[in-house]
Amino acid sequence: MNVRRLIPTAAVASATVLGLTALSACSSSSAADKNDGKLNVTASFYPMQYLAQEIGGDHVSVDTLTKPGVEPHDLELSPRQTATLGESDVILYLKGIQPAVDDAIGQSGVKNTVDAATLTKLEKHGTGVGHDHGHEGEKHAEDEHGHEEDEHGHDEEGEAGADPHIWLDPVKYAEVAEGVGKALEKADPDHAAAYKKNTKALVEKLDALNTKFEGGLKDTKTKTFITTHSAFGYLAERYGLDQEGISGIDPESDPSPARIKELQDIAEEDKVSTVFFETLASDKTAKTLANDAGLKTDVLDPLEGITDKSKGDDYIGVMESNLAALQKALGAK
Repeated sequence: MNVRRLIPTAAVASATVLGLTALSACSSSSAADKNDGKLNVTASFYPMQYLAQEIGGDHVSVDTLTKPGVEPHDLELSPRQTATLGESDVILYLKGIQPAVDDAIGQSGVKNTVDAATLTKLEKHGTGVGHDHGHEGEKHAEDEHGHEEDEHGHDEEGEAGADPHIWLDPVKYAEVAEGVGKALEKADPDHAAAYKKNTKALVEKLDALNTKFEGGLKDTKTKTFITTHSAFGYLAERYGLDQEGISGIDPESDPSPARIKELQDIAEEDKVSTVFFETLASDKTAKTLANDAGLKTDVLDPLEGITDKSKGDDYIGVMESNLAALQKALGAK
């Protein structure tokens, strides 16, 4: 009787070994065993989740580490999330924006990881992007933020490192989309044609979005906008605007008094009408600055997560709302 029971146990063990071998080879059949034929993709936060869903379509099962309403920069993974990360067929993330995620991925043992930062060219951006107002306070403000920004890609001496907010530039985001599409094709060759088709469709939508931004921001009364979170450096460069961030890359860092005074001067000099804040971080500093300078406030969403407060159901919808907000604030003609 005991011998008979050993036979199915051995069979199960053999099947398990075969399954693990298939997983390490990134075959689509391993995904089928776990997710009814779908590739198991883990995305670090919303911009990566959107790419996985749009490109993967019906052939992927997407889980995100950053739940709606959670500020991605400060995410801490639960033991369960860390443990289940290793079960992914593909991990899609953006190195430098979530240190806890970067560490967990390095320890996950998953071979098929895609770092979006490697799929386009990253640049350096500070609290002010676009032009130099000639104020000494900006350098002082950036020095004040040096410590906080170390966590998000800055070197030990506090100089600005690579800005990770590439998804806010539709052109760069399209470049990332193409890279993600190729990665999914490699991970799941059985559905490569579908991934290629979906990637092309998404890139076309992003190209159309870029065209809307180019036309909508071409002729404005001012080019300067003030925002709580210095997340819009790529967007500013793409469309010839000047971003002035109250805080640095880290949305929770506090500005120095010198920086606040400088922003008041910039607002007057450049005829700024609006101070932007975001949905996932405190709006206290933005509203205080606006009240002191006699300015309006509005939302400019860095799209790090979608909630019921978001002005749009997905990436495209929120970006179109951002465009409308910028057009209004900048006096687009």
